[in-house]
Order: sequence, then C-alpha cells, then structure tokens
Amino acid sequence: MLPPTISSYFAVLLALPAATLAATLDCEKIRIDKQDFNLKGIGGPKTVHFQEYDPPSISNTTFTIDICNNLKRDDAVDKSKQCPMGTQVCGVEEAYHLTDGTHFTVKVQPIAGEFTATHGRGRALDPQWTRLKGSASNEDTEREGLRLELHGGKYPETKDGKAHKAIIEFICDAELTGNEGFEDPKEKRLVSRAEGGEGEGDSGDDDITLPDLDKGKSIKFVSFKNEGEDQTKVLRLNWKTKYACEGAKAAPPPPKKTSSWGFFTWFLIM
Repeated sequence: MLPPTISSYFAVLLALPAATLAATLDCEKIRIDKQDFNLKGIGGPKTVHFQEYDPPSISNTTFTIDICNNLKRDDAVDKSKQCPMGTQVCGVEEAYHLTDGTHFTVKVQPIAGEFTATHGRGRALDPQWTRLKGSASNEDTEREGLRLELHGGKYPETKDGKAHKAIIEFICDAELTGNEGFEDPKEKRLVSRAEGGEGEGDSGDDDITLPDLDKGKSIKFVSFKNEGEDQTKVLRLNWKTKYACEGAKAAPPPPKKTSSWGFFTWFLIM
C-alpha cells in the first residue's frame, strides 16, 4: 500500500486529464436561456485575415480558429511559426517586403486556448456564452444569435506578457451554413499593383492594392486591439450561420481538411 503522500500525488495526476477535458469547449450542446444550439456544423479550422500596408512592406495576420477542437500542428511548418498545443484561436503575423519579395514571421500569438496544464493557473479557455437576445446591450435585443468569449491567450510568453482573448459573434442567417468561402481553398495573391495607377512617391508604392483575402467567407474580421481597463488584446470576429438561429436543426460537420494554420502560397507581383 502506498503512503498517503504518494497516493495523493497519483490521484492528482489522474485527475488532471479530466479537469483539462472539462474545460474544453463543447460546440454541440449549448444551452442558454432555455435555448439549445449546436455549432458542430461549422467546426474545423477556419481562417480570416487582417492586412496593413506599411511601406516598404505589407503586414498580414492570419487568424485561425476552430470552435470545436484545439488546432492541430502542421508537420510541414516549423514549430516556431505555430501556436503551442492547446491553442484554439491563433494569430500569425507575417511581413512581406515589396522590394525583394522576401517575407518572414513577425509574431505567433496564442489568442485563446486551454493552457492550465502547461502554463499554470489563470490560462484556461473558460468559454463564456451569451444569447444576443438576452444580452443587456440594447444593440443586441433585435439580433438573433450567440456571443462566445474565449480566454487563455498571452503574448509574449513572459512575466509582463499581455493577456489575449477572442470574442466571436455568431449571427443568425438562415441562408448561410457558415462554411461559405472554405469549400474550395485556392491560392490567393497577397498584393498587386493597380493597373494604370500613378503613385505619389518615386517608388510608386502608393499604387499597392490589398485584395480581400476573405471575400465570400461567412466569417469576418472586425478588430484586434487593446480593450478595457486592463488593456487585454481582443480579437473580434463576426460569423453568419444558420446554426445561430434559434430552433435550428443540427447538421453533420463538414468533411475534414488538412489545416496548415492559415499558411498558403502567396505571390508578390512587383
């Protein structure tokens, strides 16, 4: 028979997986204000982008989110360019130089995820659901859908790192599944020069046109900025889907596709 101290130690170890599992997000069984929702139909990794032109380069942040599971690692991509295991919302910022066509990774930010087992206390996903019609906000009373708040993110991974979180609003749209724009992924151009445009500078950099990399998608980028008294970095997304409609019937999830954390081939047309 093991001494009490050792048996207690093993009991704690055995309890850890169950505790971690309990903290994960169940996207199939959501009940708020006596309303049931099932978002499994829009599960799987989805990407959305935020671009900025800062001569002589372009900054692009690819946000990848899976509301039903942790994001999986891509063996074809270096680990330093991917968020840690347990991440459910990840932001990867890359810079593209227009002068020589090179690019490099600037930041890899775990915005939300379950990190209690690896990063200590206070780093839980802690999913919080709100029914828009039941929200205290006057703007929400006429809208149908859900708001999901996910926590646990931090960047950089230092003592003074800033807390991150994601707020996703699922808006009822009976005409959309929520998977629009992800049925047939294709290569997209990061940047092109406007035909016939005249730049104000000698280099002509003002002719740069940033394309809409998220055209046709049901999920849209809203903002990524510091908010609140504690200046938490908040990613806000809007997602139109019929599964956010009250009384909607659940559907099987879309076919599984290999996720590469939002990385895909981009061409720089000089």
